[in-house]
Amino acid sequence: MRVRAPGGLERLLRAEQADPGAPGPGEIRVALHGSSLNYHDLAVVNGWMPTADGRIPLADGAGLVESVGPDVTEFAAGDAVVSCFFPDWQTGEPVIGDFSRTPGDGIDGFAREHVVLPATAFTHAPRGYDAVEAATITTAGLTAWRALVVDGQLKAGDTVLLLGTGGVSIWALQIAKLMGATIAITSSSGEKLERAKDLGADFLVNYREEREWGRAVLDWTGGRGVDHVVEVGGPGTLGQSITAVRLGGHISMIGVLTGGAGEVPTAALMAKQARLKGIIVGSRSHQQDFIRALDSAGIKPVVDRRFPLEQLADAFAYEMSAAHFGKIGVEW
Repeated sequence: MRVRAPGGLERLLRAEQADPGAPGPGEIRVALHGSSLNYHDLAVVNGWMPTADGRIPLADGAGLVESVGPDVTEFAAGDAVVSCFFPDWQTGEPVIGDFSRTPGDGIDGFAREHVVLPATAFTHAPRGYDAVEAATITTAGLTAWRALVVDGQLKAGDTVLLLGTGGVSIWALQIAKLMGATIAITSSSGEKLERAKDLGADFLVNYREEREWGRAVLDWTGGRGVDHVVEVGGPGTLGQSITAVRLGGHISMIGVLTGGAGEVPTAALMAKQARLKGIIVGSRSHQQDFIRALDSAGIKPVVDRRFPLEQLADAFAYEMSAAHFGKIGVEW
């Protein structure tokens, strides 16, 4: 699949692709079988984040290794693998602050049948995951893991506030519950809140009914505030997230669903002496750590619905409806 400039679901077209051939030194050939949708993918396909004409979309990709090139020892034919959001960020501190090397944006993504790429652009997939399940960790799952565990240093007994019930927030719910945290979550849907409760959420807030939801969460903690906020909204929700966080707490800024720019209530943030940190997904070593945790825990991601690749435009339309809970899968 390719998206033609200037973007739009009607400009997402099937296209023939030349076979990528055999892998060279340090490379692997992967037969792709699944992906999952992210807001970032939607923004690229719709032209909200311009990319090259004819770009192959989708940042997440998972499948099976068909063959390996010389010098590759980490993988073998038949291994289940999953892609990395930042294929050049292997470990350590961030090395990139844009999407120039992100599949489906700055470079071609995974809405295709085969790829030949450096072995370091993939990790092993979690044991027992199918391709769609594995693909959910590349962007959404790893973002939640980094926000809570890598940067947040989440521990048992902590309290966590999650905004909404999209892919990152539901992954964060599962991770936080796995780590022994107590969780508050917001949504405009009572049905989605009940589903979150079934996954372990402890305090439910309908933000359409409770406009001052930050204060409601603060009251729920007895006035102490939550230890962690996974902030996916951006400027339209940040003020209430600051209200909800405890003194010295941690806010991970990972989304801009309410806009890319806006006022920051700096006085309130200073008074809370909270850490506000922007993050974009994570490194390959973060992903490997996350996968080890998943192999140990045995949890599976929440996949709301699956679409065949030829119905990719329909999958994005479903994402735009905001009817989904957790992740939307694409498989072939």
